[in-house]
Amino acid sequence: MRVTMTSAAARTGRTNEDFTGALPTAAVLIDGAGMPGTESVCRHGMAWYASRLGGSLLGLLSLVRDRGLSVLLAEAIEQVTDDHRDTCDVTDPISPSAAVAVLRLSDGLVEYLVLGDSVVVLDRADGPPLVVSDPREVMISRSYRAAFQAAAEGSDEYHRVLRSLRARRNRPGGFRVAKDDPRAADEAITASCPISELTGAALLSNGAGRIVDRFRLTDWPGVMTVLESSGPAEVIDRVRQAEARHAVAADDATIAYCTDLGVA
Repeated sequence: MRVTMTSAAARTGRTNEDFTGALPTAAVLIDGAGMPGTESVCRHGMAWYASRLGGSLLGLLSLVRDRGLSVLLAEAIEQVTDDHRDTCDVTDPISPSAAVAVLRLSDGLVEYLVLGDSVVVLDRADGPPLVVSDPREVMISRSYRAAFQAAAEGSDEYHRVLRSLRARRNRPGGFRVAKDDPRAADEAITASCPISELTGAALLSNGAGRIVDRFRLTDWPGVMTVLESSGPAEVIDRVRQAEARHAVAADDATIAYCTDLGVA
């Protein structure tokens, strides 16, 4: 499998809180969900959490080939939580968390996992791409839309609303993300399909997915066409241009584009 990866921080001088990495048979994308105040409960920070979680998951994927993706994600969450349980308040609602997307090739199948608001897009040989997303955070966020619109982006009130939304992570009636509770991995969306049915795949953080779901610059078949012709950097460049045009605060944006799926 060939994997082309691009990751861009929201702005120059800001730490990128996304992570992506790959093995010959797997790709991982971690979209860190940082917010002001996180450093008060976790001395390591969001970028540390994302890279540590991604590194742990890649290590498990390389060594453990006979266990499901949700089981491996649960183990990775537990490993990272144990790494800072004694120094940080890992249970606080604003402690580091992340969305996760994983793709793995195994025995003629493409297995995939999505937890949180990242996206996996599977480019099918016959028919439109299969778009795999976890709708729970988006659905819950709708009830906060009016409050967000009434607050200036980046203001204290905006962050108060954001904290209220984040407090619903990994709670009954809320949405699931990777954080401190390994049981969240049980709620991930997982499935598989034959490698022979696909021509490629892409993992996108929600910052990169804005090209479709926020700015509507194209659709998912269009995204896969751009990835094939110009690569991930072009998709992110288009998102950045739209953010500037609409005066929208930028977000970290990351894409892992996978091709040659049948080649070891």
